[in-house]
Amino acid sequence: MPEEQILRSVERALAVLRAFSPEQPELTLTEVAQASGLDRAGARRILLTLVGLGYVRHDERRFALTPQVLEFGYAYLSSRSLPQIAEPHLRRLTGELREMTALAVLDGEEIRYVAQVPSPKLLSVTIPVGTRFPAHATSMGKVLLAGMPPELLEARLRSAELKRLTPHTVTTRRGLLADLAEIREQGFAISDSELEEGLRGVAAPVRDSDGKVIAAVNVSLDAHRAPEGAVRREIVPLLVTTASRIEADLRLRTPADHRR
Repeated sequence: MPEEQILRSVERALAVLRAFSPEQPELTLTEVAQASGLDRAGARRILLTLVGLGYVRHDERRFALTPQVLEFGYAYLSSRSLPQIAEPHLRRLTGELREMTALAVLDGEEIRYVAQVPSPKLLSVTIPVGTRFPAHATSMGKVLLAGMPPELLEARLRSAELKRLTPHTVTTRRGLLADLAEIREQGFAISDSELEEGLRGVAAPVRDSDGKVIAAVNVSLDAHRAPEGAVRREIVPLLVTTASRIEADLRLRTPADHRR
């Protein structure tokens, strides 16, 4: 884009929004200024504007994003119809397994939850839509990385930070590539305690009509109550079937979308 067409105020506002992350959801004015590359006065003006518009909240000395920022993502996701198509299939799978199910897409070096159905169990964890996690430490992230063309995957891994989240997190490029090769061959991923101790994630790819992996569907389990052998025998087939049903509905929707 030509330099004269770039609105610096918009660029600076987006830099402020990007300063927040799952690791640092609350920041001081000084921290926002440092992360966004702005001076304190400029960062303060943008933050107060975003507070007034409802995208940022201010509590004493710290700032944080509000759920209202998700409306931008919702507009994109709604236009693709993927969450709406997936949700009834996730509900069916949750009903069969009584476990939380979710759908995620790749967002940079992270995955972003775009749909989820909570477990009906009383003491269950719910992960809100819009939540992001490092791709290398999750079953859905590994499925999505495994589905990337080799040249794009190579470029992404060259700059990726494979942060250790638990003692089980794969943090070497060689180890991750070995995992991705296995996932590619077997068609699903199982991640044990890589994101959080005791959490076992199982994921399968969702492909578009051209065969491109565009999302991943997942079941989250308590590793102590779900032995890996039982997961492979009982849960993986249901998960793969759910992914296939989502893909079938996507193919039915595609012709109508192309006519618009």
